[in-house]
Amino acid sequence: MIGGGIFAVLGLTVLLARGAAPLAFLVAGLIALVTSYSYAKLAVRFPSEGGTIEFILRAFGPGLIPAWLNILLLASYIIMLSLYAYAFGSYGAVLLKGTEDPLLKKALIIIVVSTFTFLNLLGALIVGRAEDIMVVIKVLILLFFSALGFMNIDPNRLMPSEYPPPLHILTGGLIIFLAYEGFELIANTATEIRDPDQNLPRAFYAAVLFVIFIYALVALVAVGNLPFDEVVRAKDYVLAEAARPFLGQAGFVLIGIAAVLSTASAINATLYGTARISYLVAKYGELPRIFSRRIWKGAYEGLIILAVLTIMAALSFDLENISVAGSLGFLVVFAMVNFANLKLAKVTSASRIPAAIGGIGCLLSAVVLVVHTLKTNPSSLKSATILIGATFLFEMVFRTRRRFSEFVDWRLREKEAFLDRYEDHLKTILEAIGSHFREAEVYLLDELARGEREGANKLHLAVVLPRKLSPEEKRRGERKIRTSAGLKSHHPLKITFLHPQEKEWLAPHSAKKIREVNRPLGADSP
Repeated sequence: MIGGGIFAVLGLTVLLARGAAPLAFLVAGLIALVTSYSYAKLAVRFPSEGGTIEFILRAFGPGLIPAWLNILLLASYIIMLSLYAYAFGSYGAVLLKGTEDPLLKKALIIIVVSTFTFLNLLGALIVGRAEDIMVVIKVLILLFFSALGFMNIDPNRLMPSEYPPPLHILTGGLIIFLAYEGFELIANTATEIRDPDQNLPRAFYAAVLFVIFIYALVALVAVGNLPFDEVVRAKDYVLAEAARPFLGQAGFVLIGIAAVLSTASAINATLYGTARISYLVAKYGELPRIFSRRIWKGAYEGLIILAVLTIMAALSFDLENISVAGSLGFLVVFAMVNFANLKLAKVTSASRIPAAIGGIGCLLSAVVLVVHTLKTNPSSLKSATILIGATFLFEMVFRTRRRFSEFVDWRLREKEAFLDRYEDHLKTILEAIGSHFREAEVYLLDELARGEREGANKLHLAVVLPRKLSPEEKRRGERKIRTSAGLKSHHPLKITFLHPQEKEWLAPHSAKKIREVNRPLGADSP
């Protein structure tokens, strides 16, 4: 989730927070970390490629607010795209000419958005390979910059005497909050993650913590190496300028290249991923089944619309306008995700306290951002006003909520239907187990064993066999059972194979025996 945000918005944070810029990034990161708790809980319970919108829909239904939030999320992605394009143009122009050139910057903005729009029209294979390469290069260069720059920091620039008032520090973090939004993309991949109950929360928390560390470290190095007047002069490409004191012109060029690659890959990923999801939901009311092919087929006009609006925003607004609008949009959306988790706490097995803290924290942060910007630079709220007003007006006029289905992702609908009728499926599944493992004892586990259907995200069975199976035999055995029972790949059945000596593992899983050796419990004697 380390996108192009750090290259684009670092200068804004340093201008507001000065020597406390690392603290500002930490504040924004803590809000993201609390919100990631809600995302983790919701993604485990409702795995869906619809991600954010699916969670809001599950909590609040297909009304005006969820439909508007989908449009707001789509508009926020457009703002993110324009931020990346703006940064690409800024860094690209100074790399090519050695100084800022507004005309060249605008030309580069148009070129980069058009290029990745064309690549997305070609299909996902080319896009996916390009993304992998650019992400690896970007992270390596950032780590190299941080390691060398840390050894050349001037501690005096980081002293509390260099700190502005606390409100400026807080706003310095909030104005760049959009740089953290990438963690929510993990939710859209929940259906592809093995053992999601364990791995999804780890992925969310590890991603946010790693990015907090990188962003705070990069801010520390930048502030510690660059005088404030240089930050003011080079605010649109401050990270490249920060490399010059300890790496010279080569460092400036290296970070400039990293910025160009990073922002380009971020444009690519946003067009390829969640922006496409929000558009398809707005158009169809759900993700069409052909969506599994991971291309824009059936919605090519959406890709063109997004590209045109991105170019218009990047050419029309300055960096602060873009950043305020994007951060405000994501703070509002993330507040509602936290409130969704709060409302569904019983279903997601979540603690209400972090969900409430996340929701209230995001809303208060949005208010602080608006009030402070209104007092210090009211013109920077121009794009945010358009973002909120235009998206709400669009929803009122076109009423996309009328097209909303009960579920965004049809696979989640089938999963929930499967779990609602799990007892009907059990007979077929037990017959399949018996046909392949005659000496199996079978136990029903977890929420369904406790009669807690609302909190169940899978049908979990333990199969106890007299012989211990290898990992490959376990995978092959589960595939055979699924095939024999006629289950689809997305049906939420999990089978844990155990040896009799491992039965103590069953205790914390509320195990309920449903099949004796050679026959199901309750079956007639042979």
